[in-house]
Amino acid sequence: MKKGQIYEGMVEHVSFPNKCVVAVEGEEKKVVVKNALEGQKVSFRLSKARKGKCEGNLLEVLEPSPVELTGADVPCRHFGACGGCTYQQLSYENQLGLKAKQIRELLAPVLGEAGTDFDAVFEGVMASPKQFGYRNKMEFSFGDTCKDGELALGMHKRGSFYDIVTVADCQIVDEDFRKILTATLDYFVSKKISYFHKNTHEGYLRHLLVRKATKTGEILVDLVTTTQLHKPDEAFCAADGTPDMVAIAFHNAEARIKGEIIHEEELLGGFAEALTALDLDGRLAGILHTHNDSVADVVKDEGTDILYGESYFYEELLGLRFKISPFSFFQTNSLGAEVLYDVARSYVGNLHGRSGDGAVVYDLYSGTGTIAQILAPVAKKVIGVEIVEEAVEAAKENAALNGLCNCEFLAGDVLKVLDNITEKPDFIVLDPPRDGIHPKALERIIGYGVDRMVYISCKPTSLARDLEVLQARGYRVDRVRCVDMFPATVHVESVVLMSKVEK
Repeated sequence: MKKGQIYEGMVEHVSFPNKCVVAVEGEEKKVVVKNALEGQKVSFRLSKARKGKCEGNLLEVLEPSPVELTGADVPCRHFGACGGCTYQQLSYENQLGLKAKQIRELLAPVLGEAGTDFDAVFEGVMASPKQFGYRNKMEFSFGDTCKDGELALGMHKRGSFYDIVTVADCQIVDEDFRKILTATLDYFVSKKISYFHKNTHEGYLRHLLVRKATKTGEILVDLVTTTQLHKPDEAFCAADGTPDMVAIAFHNAEARIKGEIIHEEELLGGFAEALTALDLDGRLAGILHTHNDSVADVVKDEGTDILYGESYFYEELLGLRFKISPFSFFQTNSLGAEVLYDVARSYVGNLHGRSGDGAVVYDLYSGTGTIAQILAPVAKKVIGVEIVEEAVEAAKENAALNGLCNCEFLAGDVLKVLDNITEKPDFIVLDPPRDGIHPKALERIIGYGVDRMVYISCKPTSLARDLEVLQARGYRVDRVRCVDMFPATVHVESVVLMSKVEK
């Protein structure tokens, strides 16, 4: 097989995350191709062929899978062009089955090494309470659908770093998101405002953040732009490129009188008016404007102003209330998060301390302290550790909001912070980022020797790696249950209960 050549083959297997193994007739080597389904016949271009491994880029689905939805049966009209979802062409039952199969393939061999029967401890994949309209947060990008095309606002085109698909009918958000997206795009198109170009680093519009609380219905919108609303014309620059600010000021004043230029204050005021005029099912709690002149294609807060309302809103989870700002970490599926944390709470069970008067619980990688606050009513004390300082401050504020006095939140790296905590844990909850737990931190955690631990994972490959270490150091997996927090995507959350093996 030669790099750059086009081949056809059958997809034999799909591994996490979305690694599709394709068999080509007459070839011994299998090729890994993304964005396909088991049972499809596909064409692809070979992109890598070295050290016995071959990878290809999907070109076309030649024959559908027997379980695949096609045509009008696919729920979202943007699917295929938009890169936001992977499995819209599968029924939800088949999505859950695929994720359960992938979890089994990753964890069964690991658990088997410690003598644990995966089937005896695996409790399946729980469905999200909502298959569609489940997301409470979206980061839409400004751009164009093709080079020098019309302004677009939505998600990146599948496989593209530059092109944007306007997802006016996106199905993983509700109607309020779609109305806000459409109104925003229409407004800035009418004003002929440019977007930030990644190559030239010029332009104004960057991102649109929309957050909506599932329980309270409150909505927060944040428009992210550069400070480059008006770029100095070369005619008003000196030979060395230095802008002649006096000449520019006179020119802008004249243009403003003629109606050829708009000031940012007026532009943003009109944007806020366009959104407040919408007939929404929820309530607009705030409309914000954030400046971001970073060249990186990420949402970064370099100063935020309030255009309307407040800079935060409230969401409720399992009877607790949380104050959320534009950049607060919070699970993006509120109803799914209730399922996830209820599973974790049931795995924790009855908390008892060494002295019998309640347990000291470590909530490591605690984020904004959601798990800590859920466990606080049945614990003597919960100590949360999180490296993001803003998340720690939010955790403290939310604990006070919920009247919880036995929560302590510490900012810093888990490995370093643990050395400064004098109270030893009776129980540990782990909820690390996608890459899992640093090996040195994991050894430090194991060193406490607690009888039981709960590990919440958003990436099963990282979980499998960490479980190998935990089992080798004396822990046994007792229960595993997954929760589908992100329907139509490759992602799945896992909750694992472990206990220390008695010697």
